[in-house]
Amino acid sequence: MTHEFYAKQIYKITYPTGKIYIGKDSYGSFRYLGSPNSKLVNQDFLKLPESVRKDYTVRKEILWESKEASEKELSEKEVEFIYKFESNNPQIGYNQWPKFKS
Repeated sequence: MTHEFYAKQIYKITYPTGKIYIGKDSYGSFRYLGSPNSKLVNQDFLKLPESVRKDYTVRKEILWESKEASEKELSEKEVEFIYKFESNNPQIGYNQWPKFKS
């Protein structure tokens, strides 16, 4: 298996609830969709019409990537993008860290 696309990434997941999740991936996996709090996601999904809960799309956007970045830089970039998109604001996203300050 070749790793010609291998890169550390910061990504944004958009759910049919309208909320987002910003995450990091040290391996550049195309199928990894992060690990937001499933209880929070499920609570919001229950508010959606049944037709949407049975047929939905989750979107993954790569916001930043690097083949040379350290793990420290990757973590710093993740926090930078969480603040930029305000995905730690419970009204906007599912990131629970860093804590949102209104």
